[in-house]
Order: sequence, then C-alpha cells, then structure tokens
Amino acid sequence: MLNELQWSGVRKLVSLPERTTQYEGRVVDLPGRGSTYVTEIGPRDGPPLILLHALACTALLTWYPVLDELSKRHRVVLFDQRWHGQRKSPPGESTLEDAADDVVAVADALDIDKFVPVGYSLGSLVAQLTWHRHRERLAGLVLCATSSSFRRNTREKLAMRTLDLMIATTRQQAENFAEITPAAAPVPTEMAETYRWAASEFRASSPRAVAEAVAAVGRFDSSSWIGGVDVPTAVLINERDAIMSPGRQRWIARQIYGSTSYEVAGGHAACVLRAEVFRPALLAACTSVVRRVS
Repeated sequence: MLNELQWSGVRKLVSLPERTTQYEGRVVDLPGRGSTYVTEIGPRDGPPLILLHALACTALLTWYPVLDELSKRHRVVLFDQRWHGQRKSPPGESTLEDAADDVVAVADALDIDKFVPVGYSLGSLVAQLTWHRHRERLAGLVLCATSSSFRRNTREKLAMRTLDLMIATTRQQAENFAEITPAAAPVPTEMAETYRWAASEFRASSPRAVAEAVAAVGRFDSSSWIGGVDVPTAVLINERDAIMSPGRQRWIARQIYGSTSYEVAGGHAACVLRAEVFRPALLAACTSVVRRVS
C-alpha cells in the first residue's frame, strides 16, 4: 500500500497523462505470421494512419495520449508489434524486417491498400523498413524519435546501454504502479486507474522478448537508403532525446526530399511524458502528410 509520500515520489518520477477514453480492440489473425491485438478508430475517409509503437511498450500505451484528437481527423489503426503485448509470433528469431512485413499483413487483414505508417522510436525504424520493403503500399510516412543506425560510436553505445537500464528500471516501477488504488494513496480514482492500466500494459511484454527487440534495433541501419524515400514525409524531433540523438533525427529530415520537421521540447518518452507538447506537433505532422497525399 502506498502512503502519501510514496505516491508523491511515484508521480514525480513518472507523471502520466490521464487516460480519458478506454479504446477497445480485437485479436486479428495474420496468416502464417501469428496474431496481434488491433485497435481501429476514427473516420474511414482519407489514407489510414498505422501507428507503430515504442520499444518495451504496447500500441495503446505509446499512443493513448494522442488518440482522442488524432481520431477526430483521421482513420487510425494501431497494433502490438513483434516482441510486445498481445502479439503472438511464429517460433524462431524475429527481425525488424519481419516487423515491417507485419505492418502490411495487418493492412491486408483490414482490407487497407495505401496507408501512412506513423512510427515512434522502435516503430520509426519499422516504418522506415516498411517503405524500403513495401514502398508501393505507402501513401506517406511520419517518423518520431527516429534514427538511421546505432552502435556507431561511444555515445550511441552508451545510449543503448542506457535504454536497457531504463527499461529495467521502468519495469520495476510498473510493479509499484500496480499497487496503486484509491484506497492506497490520496489520488483521484481516474488517475489511480490510469497508473494501474499503464502498469499492466507495460508488463504485457516479457523481458526476454524486449531484450530480443533491443538486439534487433542494434542491427538496424538505413543510412544507405533513407534518402530515397519518395512519399510525403514528416519528422518529429525530440530536442532532449538521450537515446535517439537529435542530430541524427535532423539528419534524416534533411535526407528526405521535401520532408517537413517539427521540434518537440522533450526527451525520448515525450509521446507520453510530454504529451502536451508532443500532441500538437504530431497532429500537425499527420495533417501535413495527409494533405500532401491528397
């Protein structure tokens, strides 16, 4: 049970925005590729946005702060990627290329032809590969907290080790969040439910599977072909990102001809922990890409 001082410490360490809407999804079979949990919301006109989530998170946990506003304007699809949440993959080692092929498999299962991948962190790498492997299916591209490669220098190796530590630390915090109830701490019921829900979403991905995802991320390198992206693109740059170097994020924006870029005053987890500044930037980026597609 958390007392008032303990609750204050939890809120100071990780301050989550309230989950105002409980979006429901369904398990979708992907022939020959297992199954995953898919949520689909918003109007059906315009190219769908397929949201690809961050490392060690589920789709809903990464994107819940923006869904209410984003789904007012766009058809939005999100699903749990390989190694995460309710994704059930065939036996054997998975790669980021497999994850990119999953994006098209989900689109096929929902009878979607052209779409716009919107990727955050891990999801941004998968989005890049989706263009590289299935460019005929993409209407546009939105990359958030992205990079073209890893482990090239000491700073990036340190960043990857920091990411491993951050995931382990956050998993321990999730155990504490799970104890939060209205009776356990002086907190409004809706906020206690948000923290408990976030904890359950975070714990849905096994440590072993997340470690495999981290290894796959370490092998990623798009630097030789990212400049060939030929669809309307927007890049969101986290200005204080210690994992994905802001310099590398800006480099990608410069490589893609005609791309628009949006600066976000936040760190690597700005999609949730700085949602108030990330949300308007993401809305502007998605609107920009969709308008150029039209």
